[in-house]
Amino acid sequence: MQLKKYTLGELMEVTRGTSLSGEYYSAKGNLIRLTLGNFDYKNNCFKNDKSKDNLFFTGAVKPEFILSKGDIITPLTEQAVGLLGSTAKIPCSEIYIQSQDVALIKCNEKLNPQFAFYLIPSKTVRSQLSAAAQQTKIRHTSPDKIKNCTVWIPEYSVQEKIGNVLSALDEKIALNSRINAKLEAMAKRLYDYWFVQFEFPFDFAQGKPDADDTFGNIRPPISQAGHTSTAAGQNRTYKTGGGKMVWNEQLKREIPEGWEVKRLGDVDVVKRGTTITEKETTTGNIKVVAGGLDYSYTHGKSNRRENCITISGSGENAGFINFWREPIFASDCSTVQFSDDLDTIMCYFSLKMYEHIFFRKSHKSAQPHIYPADIYEMPFIIPPKEIKEKVRNFFISQNSKIATLQQQSAKLTALRDRLLPLLMNGQVAVSDNSEQAKQNSGLDYEKKFNKWLQNQGLAARGHVDMKTLHAIFNAMDDDDK
Repeated sequence: MQLKKYTLGELMEVTRGTSLSGEYYSAKGNLIRLTLGNFDYKNNCFKNDKSKDNLFFTGAVKPEFILSKGDIITPLTEQAVGLLGSTAKIPCSEIYIQSQDVALIKCNEKLNPQFAFYLIPSKTVRSQLSAAAQQTKIRHTSPDKIKNCTVWIPEYSVQEKIGNVLSALDEKIALNSRINAKLEAMAKRLYDYWFVQFEFPFDFAQGKPDADDTFGNIRPPISQAGHTSTAAGQNRTYKTGGGKMVWNEQLKREIPEGWEVKRLGDVDVVKRGTTITEKETTTGNIKVVAGGLDYSYTHGKSNRRENCITISGSGENAGFINFWREPIFASDCSTVQFSDDLDTIMCYFSLKMYEHIFFRKSHKSAQPHIYPADIYEMPFIIPPKEIKEKVRNFFISQNSKIATLQQQSAKLTALRDRLLPLLMNGQVAVSDNSEQAKQNSGLDYEKKFNKWLQNQGLAARGHVDMKTLHAIFNAMDDDDK
């Protein structure tokens, strides 16, 4: 593969966004201002910024700063190490405003946009941006500094193939994320019906949860007139069906008779993390969870097992609640973990309802903090054992499915990151199609492909996923295969 030398300025236009006055920031509106929080720099993709509640902008905006679906953006400010050089694609048109910390990338006829999306985060460009960035606590770059970076790229047709292989990987990772979002939404929906609204199936004749009801029938039955029906013989839910409710002083609301409410401080489940700096870590893939919305870096050992709740301890995101389905090293955070994973899963859904309280409490001081003592006071509801056991298989199964897809995405991300530099510098060539790859292989293609899937712990869901995995496999050189 022949590579030709260019500056990025010869291949693209890079423009800075507009300054937006804070007086027009709002919690509601039609236009959303882009922030550095929209860059998932660890996975090189767009994400929703959950760190602020005033992301809408109600002032006047010039049309050129309202972005379209597929537009490529890159940050001009590095609030976290690794942010400079990351890229993201705008997910939908006529919603997002390009703010002044965000640059817009527009490729000319020499550069394929898909290829450009991966070229900017490549080690070649990142190292140049890092060297040229202003050396302050929060580093900055500019459109001119981006355009001054030197790159070596192949002809357009090869760029297109490389972009397609890498984007196929990212699409598979994104698909896994969408499936997981739906799985978690299903679990939250069931939790809300059963343990917040108390509309779980109940056999009033027997005075106990309905043993024959299924999860699909979790809504109160509605009559043709539109009113909730409680006729004899119909499946009914507890609260709507007239189940006895009693006042609970801790929750300041009624709960089903026989249910308990405790403080998290009443049980030994809340622990403070162990502070560790990046310099103190050892080589490994264990995520270190501190005060941010995601992990900070990695370490060689864990101090919490899988299925653990974390509450960020300090900084702008103090009070943010997350759930980890893998072993982690808890640092600047507090953790909540029961011996029974079902209790931890249910506690997570309960705590997320109080997340706004943690945020409000932590931001009363100039330096926001959340301590274990703040978490001790949080109430959690304890249903009778027969109610909890009825949902055990559902919650554990959903959680396991999410964990499996997260592990697969982690392996796909590692594969992508491994392929990226090899494809960019020409060490790996992209095959024209699967048939050519089969002909070039000295061993039986399908056997080798299936062995690779097995070793990587990957699996396909349907024809589209299989095409993606074939494209990834075919892009690897013989030694890697």
